[in-house]
Amino acid sequence: MSTTATLATLSDSDRLADPNWWRQAAVYQIYPRSFSDSNGDGMGDIKGITAKVPYLKGLGIDAVWLSPFYPSALADGGYDVDDYRDVDPKLGTLADFDEMAKALHAAGIKLIADIVPNHSSNRHEWFKEALASPKGSAARERYIFRDGKGPNGEFPPSDWDSVFGGPAWERVTEPDGTPGQWYMHIFAKEQPDLNWSSREVRDDFLKTLRFWSDRGVDGFRVDVAHALTKDLTEPLLSKLELTAANTGTDGFDDGSHPFWDRDDVHDIYVEWREVFNEYNPPRTAVAEAWVHATRRARYASPEGLGQAFNFDLLQADFNAEDFREIITRNLAEAAATGASSTWVFSNHDVVRHATRYGLPKTSARKKHAKGQDGKDWLLAGGPKEELDVEVGERRARAATLLMLAVPGSAYLYQGEELGLQEVAEIPDAERQDPVFFRNKGVEVGRDGCRVPLPWKVEGTSFGFGDGGAHLPQPDWFSKYAVEAQDGTANSTLELYRKALKLRRELQASEELEWVETGNPEVLHFRRPGSWQSVTNFGDTAVDLPAGTVLVTSSPLVDGKLGAHSTVWLR
Repeated sequence: MSTTATLATLSDSDRLADPNWWRQAAVYQIYPRSFSDSNGDGMGDIKGITAKVPYLKGLGIDAVWLSPFYPSALADGGYDVDDYRDVDPKLGTLADFDEMAKALHAAGIKLIADIVPNHSSNRHEWFKEALASPKGSAARERYIFRDGKGPNGEFPPSDWDSVFGGPAWERVTEPDGTPGQWYMHIFAKEQPDLNWSSREVRDDFLKTLRFWSDRGVDGFRVDVAHALTKDLTEPLLSKLELTAANTGTDGFDDGSHPFWDRDDVHDIYVEWREVFNEYNPPRTAVAEAWVHATRRARYASPEGLGQAFNFDLLQADFNAEDFREIITRNLAEAAATGASSTWVFSNHDVVRHATRYGLPKTSARKKHAKGQDGKDWLLAGGPKEELDVEVGERRARAATLLMLAVPGSAYLYQGEELGLQEVAEIPDAERQDPVFFRNKGVEVGRDGCRVPLPWKVEGTSFGFGDGGAHLPQPDWFSKYAVEAQDGTANSTLELYRKALKLRRELQASEELEWVETGNPEVLHFRRPGSWQSVTNFGDTAVDLPAGTVLVTSSPLVDGKLGAHSTVWLR
């Protein structure tokens, strides 16, 4: 699908009004509690984000995606939501949110909010009402309560495991004080799964979508979009039976899994699309759906959410053959469905890609459903002798510059524009991720990519705020600080700024033409407007094609493209 003009030819107001703005947008993910702290309490907040809008505008992004900012006990980093239509008091107020949205829009930046529909927190008013109500009550029908097995219901309804470890069922104490039913939680026990067979649940989320859309939210990132609907018809399959039948990433590839990627989940998103289309321009959405590649298009349907994350590049090795196959396949899928592709290397759930790319394959290549390369390295304490920081940084810069040249939306995670490495050296006593506590000795968790950003070279929390930081920042953060890179030639920050500015000027129709190089280590493609991207995945420098250099991820070597480098030419 073509666009009528490049992003650079549109004013800020025109970009905000463009219904297709999301198709080739550069979206910057903010983890609010770790971005910027305005009041010195050690926790990032909404006012901190507002204060950094000039930085975001200068970076050259098109949209901000805000990870959960709702009231929460932080049992899972904010993805345990107490109230879907409010701001966590520790982060600010609704008035602060409105001010932030206004400031972003004034800067020509769209706002995407994380929405968490699979589960609420166990502090949500609905769940508290369910605990205070008897079996079979309407309050319990909003969640998934079941009787246990055994003579006295003392065993869970199934032997399913939670994603975070341990059983996927938790027993409750009934109002009369006796042991009672069990509720389902795919994730932490503080995150009871909602029952999407309930019309009340569906209607309430439509209300939530309108609430934030009316406040200026331009789109939604849908957490665990593939898990909402469940089929818990007895008898429930055992986890052994599920494992034996599972052929997809997180579920069966035919839509028959009892809770992953069921076909009927799309009935929900058809209703959501009707709400999105009430607005001008229509609100957008992107699904976080870890599903088989053949089923991703269903989430990205124009009649549904419109876009879905593909994590294929995130899970791939730094390898020319793999990258080409992934890019070709995903662009073909997008063209066939009318969606746009999405590209991502880092986010709040995975080891930062500057670190992954610097690890030997024995440490970096262990993968699971969510592609968290480097888990073994983290579990071993992050041994420095296994990490080649220089190689990791070169590869990360090259991969990102290639990604920014490919048609589709690019999703960037806060701090990657600084080249930040994963923080491995977090004491156990200061960790926060429930993955660590529920899988101790097996996984370290995701805290290492959620450490508050360094803004200044010195000072309390490297300029994050006037107090400390809720996760410890290592001393080496100093050299990655915004202050250290601002205006510094060849810094990662300046590379991102230049590349994002050029991207806005160069992006036009969503087309790509491969250029055969005869070198299996080199990927070369052209984009409309006669500009080119060339990436050298190899360990030695290669000759440059003819053309004017627009930007390069690493300085050229005697006029050649160095190892692990990308260049844009015209």
